Amino acid sequence: MPQITVDYSEQLADGFDRPGFAQALHTAVVEIAAAKPPACKTQFRRTEDTVVGPDSDGHAVVHVTLGLLAGRTEVTKAQLTEAVLELLKQYVKPAEGLALHASAEVRDLDPSYRKFES
Repeated sequence: MPQITVDYSEQLADGFDRPGFAQALHTAVVEIAAAKPPACKTQFRRTEDTVVGPDSDGHAVVHVTLGLLAGRTEVTKAQLTEAVLELLKQYVKPAEGLALHASAEVRDLDPSYRKFES
């Protein structure tokens, strides 16, 4: 915990500093949600196709999902999603003429969540 997933349009691959974003996000999660630094894990998933409204061209999407153990307040979750959006502004530089649609959500991990390390 936390489990962080970043889905992003392939058109952003060259303009998205993913390692920098992940490190900055991990710092924010530790500061805002009291996570432990070694527990922060981020996976990036590049998506091939993006359609926004009636258009398939000229748009790119980034959506960040943060899964945390239950117990954070709604205020903490809102602060975290706002921090994510601010970080995306810093670390994603879309190509000229490309509209960026960025979003974030924090969800509680299901009580069945378990993990192991080896």
